[in-house]
Amino acid sequence: MSSSILKRIPLQMFWPTFDPFLFCAFHNDTYPKANAFMGPDAPLNNRPIGQDFGGIDGWRMYHGKTIPGFPAHPHRGFETVTIVNKGFVDHADSMGAAGRYGEGDTQWMTAGEGVQHSEMFPLLNQDDVNPLELFQIWLNLPSKNKMVPPHFTMLWNEDTPVVNVPDSNGLETQVKVVAGTFQQVEPSPCPPNSWAADSKNDVAIWLIDLPENGEWVLPAAGANLSRALYFFEGEKVSLDDANASINEAFVLKSDAAVVLRNKGKKARFLLLQGRPIGEHVEQHGPFVMNTRAELQQAFQDYQRTQFGGWPWPRHDQVHDKSKGRFAEYSAEQAKA
Repeated sequence: MSSSILKRIPLQMFWPTFDPFLFCAFHNDTYPKANAFMGPDAPLNNRPIGQDFGGIDGWRMYHGKTIPGFPAHPHRGFETVTIVNKGFVDHADSMGAAGRYGEGDTQWMTAGEGVQHSEMFPLLNQDDVNPLELFQIWLNLPSKNKMVPPHFTMLWNEDTPVVNVPDSNGLETQVKVVAGTFQQVEPSPCPPNSWAADSKNDVAIWLIDLPENGEWVLPAAGANLSRALYFFEGEKVSLDDANASINEAFVLKSDAAVVLRNKGKKARFLLLQGRPIGEHVEQHGPFVMNTRAELQQAFQDYQRTQFGGWPWPRHDQVHDKSKGRFAEYSAEQAKA
């Protein structure tokens, strides 16, 4: 094993992550043609509706009953970073904010003191399949920011920098910079209370496309960072002198450069990197705090306030089919 590789981990839908990250889900569904109601034009009676994670026929309804996705649910104490490579997500939340994003967009949401939101996957194409590919990354908040006001930021695809790096043969690797500086290229700003908002924390979220027969060097970063590279698409790749398998994560020494060589079709990677927060974590489902008492308080607060309630007509709220990508912010956030 290369001296830069500390550990190798096989991947399924839910990926292991390391402080300051809490979780990463990789959703990769090939939905069929849509019906008139933005759901799949296919029978659902063979699925455990409301809890459909099996991947029957290459797609899942998740917690949705007629439209795939995740109806209204609460969060407190961390952030969600949702990167949509294919397909669309309809967002609605307890602050009254809404949006539709996809096809390369990222939503970065600070749950802070508490928010309910829904994340539904509307199927908009009635003439052909509706592929969905997205990552949802959970990034922890330090104790000082656990109870900040909720906030979300849209990093639209057009505003997210992509750096093209040619190798000695002129083959270009593309690095999409969602967070963290790469070759002096700065990403769009993340929410103000994020661990990533302070450059000293060296948070990086990059999508890396390595062309067939291409070579690229992942540059060394600072020492003592969490650094993991996830290989989710491709065939034959090596990291330094180690052959990589698809659907495998590599925990890397953060202050060592790593040479990636592609010996098959285009390969794709997700990089997650950051300085550990280093605080005790108490987590139960959608709440991530530092102590058991704070966790109990989160449940009590949610039972009492519902984090502002649910102002939408449906718990699986979707927006008008004809709407394009958009974001509407809460009155509180708009004032801020």
